[in-house]
Amino acid sequence: MIKLQVIGNLGKDCTVNTVNGKNVMNFNVAHTEKYKDAQGVQKEKTTWVECAYWSDRTAVAPYLKKGTQVYVEGQPEVRTWESNGKSGASLTVRVSSVQLLGGKPEGGESQGSYQPPQSSYNTMAAVPASSDISEPADDLPF
Repeated sequence: MIKLQVIGNLGKDCTVNTVNGKNVMNFNVAHTEKYKDAQGVQKEKTTWVECAYWSDRTAVAPYLKKGTQVYVEGQPEVRTWESNGKSGASLTVRVSSVQLLGGKPEGGESQGSYQPPQSSYNTMAAVPASSDISEPADDLPF
C-alpha cells in the first residue's frame, strides 16, 4: 500500500456529489514549497493535488472552504490524459481521512470555519492565585 500525506490550503470550496448512490466530496489542495535555486534566488513551487473523499460523513463539507488549511491522507492515483495532441498527468488522492488544521484563509475571517461556542464559565476563576496559598513549603506529604 502507498500512502500520501498532504498539508496545504484548499484552492476552491468543496463540492459534494452523488455517484451511483454514494457521496463523494471533491476538493483540491495546494502545497507550496519555498527553496533557493543554484544561484541563491528564492523560488516557490506549488503542487496541486485533486482529492476525492468517498464518505457518508459529508458534515465536514461546509468547513472545506477555499483557503482553509487541511491535512489529507489517502492513496495516490496518477491520472494521465490527452487533449488536442498534448498529454498530461494529474495527481489525485483517494482520501481516507481529512483534518482541518484551523488556518484562516489569507485576508481575514474564514467563511464557515468552525468556531467553538463561547462559554460564560471561566475556568481560571477556580484556580487560586499563588499568593493565596498559605501552606508552608516544608510541609510535604512524603
